[in-house]
Amino acid sequence: MGFLDGLLGHGSDLSPAEVHEQLAGVLTEGEIVQVAFRLIRDLIVFTDRRLILVDKQGITGRKVQYMTVPYRAITCFSVETAGSFDLDSELKIWVSGRPDPIMKTLKRGADILGIQQAIASSIR
Repeated sequence: MGFLDGLLGHGSDLSPAEVHEQLAGVLTEGEIVQVAFRLIRDLIVFTDRRLILVDKQGITGRKVQYMTVPYRAITCFSVETAGSFDLDSELKIWVSGRPDPIMKTLKRGADILGIQQAIASSIR
């Protein structure tokens, strides 16, 4: 991923080994990273057990929120691709026990269809 793509928030696949190293304290023993996407500083990580949304906050990104969503808790999801005038894509994930969906806005060029495929194959 180039420097400009990183600034613009273009999604990209990350190697499972790279993500495993970044999430060393978050992943459980034997948990396998299947696919991951970088969104500027944030990550969407699909493991063999759960979906992990990593939200780096603040100017330095030292404050980090980790949201875990077990695949069995995902009731539905939607993706909206970017259009001619609306340059952002949108991902919404509804989780049982939450009235509002988890929403992520993705910049043009983000692999929204790759994310959609990862969710669809994980919730079977």
